[in-house]
Amino acid sequence: MESAGIAHRTTPPAVGAPAERALRPREEHPAAPEAPATPAVSGHEGGLLGIVRDYFALTKPRIISLLLWTTVMTMIVAKPSGLALSTVLWTCLGGYLSAGGAGAINHFIDRKIDARMSRTSSRPIVEGRIEPIHGLIFGIVLGLLAFVQLTVTVNLLSAVLAMGGLLGYVFIYTAWLKPRTPQNIVIGGAAGAMPPLVGWAAATGGLTLEALYPFLIIFLWTPPHFWALSLLIRDDYERTGVPMLPVVKGEETTRRSILLYAVILVGFTLLPVVTGMLAGIYLASAVVLGGVFVALAIRLLRHPSKRAALQLYLSSLAYLALLFAAMAVDRLAAV
Repeated sequence: MESAGIAHRTTPPAVGAPAERALRPREEHPAAPEAPATPAVSGHEGGLLGIVRDYFALTKPRIISLLLWTTVMTMIVAKPSGLALSTVLWTCLGGYLSAGGAGAINHFIDRKIDARMSRTSSRPIVEGRIEPIHGLIFGIVLGLLAFVQLTVTVNLLSAVLAMGGLLGYVFIYTAWLKPRTPQNIVIGGAAGAMPPLVGWAAATGGLTLEALYPFLIIFLWTPPHFWALSLLIRDDYERTGVPMLPVVKGEETTRRSILLYAVILVGFTLLPVVTGMLAGIYLASAVVLGGVFVALAIRLLRHPSKRAALQLYLSSLAYLALLFAAMAVDRLAAV
């Protein structure tokens, strides 16, 4: 359920195709040396705590925090009249297990690529602190636990949607699209956009057409968010042969694509107001936040730099979190 961008963390992070942490300009990250695909396990100097920390890292917790935020905010939008705290907590637990399972399986599949990228070369499987097969089993177990737990404590629909996000991220984005096409993050972003649907189903027991708004917002947000990240680490992708947009089409095309998607995204965020789903508080927030997002995309296009790309990347995280918060506040104010 990780965003192929939220996420690629991600995440990621997410809700897709996906951001995992703030990155400094590439010049501050020397290229990682070639590393073996599966290094020998070196053990954990930190003992049990080190083992727990490494397995926790496999779940990509930074990405999941944003995914869970969009899940909870969507639950409030879906049922502003009141949610049982137990439903929210069980949904968050299931969401974490599902997204964490997807993250762990992603670590297994991408271990050869990760070993050659400076951003990911210290991951637990790459450095041999966790054996690849153990990471894979861990991810599968988390995904199965998520399905059972959500089915028992929430409802079957939320469990099916969460499993759909996991399978979409692992098989459609990571295994199929990522190594084959620069449109990987566009198509694969649907996996990272699943958390709002899970939240809606958990809150109401079903899905409506209105549930598609938060889903599509994350779907449209993922490409400009992740392409900003890809501009920062283009050399890593070029060295590993991953066909991200800056590598295949160049940085100028990537910057233009970021602006195009930013404009489309901001325009789409106004539709819930047009249809009457949301009102003034959300409208004001969407206009202000969207204006800043587009302005940063224009700045990146006109004055390209690592700093501008980093600022857009980080700002996109805040944009999504605040936009979803505005949705929830607007719905609560109308009750």
